[in-house]
Amino acid sequence: QVQLVESGGGSVQAGGSLRLSCAASGSGYSITYNRVTWFRQAPGTEREGIATILNFQGSVDYADSVKGRFTISQDNAKNTVYLQMDSLKPEDTAQYYCAAGFRGGNWVREYPYGYWGQGTQVTVSS
Repeated sequence: QVQLVESGGGSVQAGGSLRLSCAASGSGYSITYNRVTWFRQAPGTEREGIATILNFQGSVDYADSVKGRFTISQDNAKNTVYLQMDSLKPEDTAQYYCAAGFRGGNWVREYPYGYWGQGTQVTVSS
């Protein structure tokens, strides 16, 4: 059984920063060779993939809505993926989730992922 635990959410004013963490554990699961993706979901909207990393390929990708403001990275020794969020905007307010267990396809979609965290709330005020 693989567990993903997010942390680091909170409330911040527009223009501020937060760093989210996603710690993976269980069944010898290693993020080193597995894609990990951050999603977010605001009330009344679909869950959207915003940043993904596949470290052993040196591959990262971002949704246009966060490109240039958010940075995804990982610490293999800690089996943890981070999302540094800078220049936050009120429209970034959402529940943020990390996902792993990617089975292929489009990384921004929910269905290819087998493991999900419980989410952490980010609220950005104007």
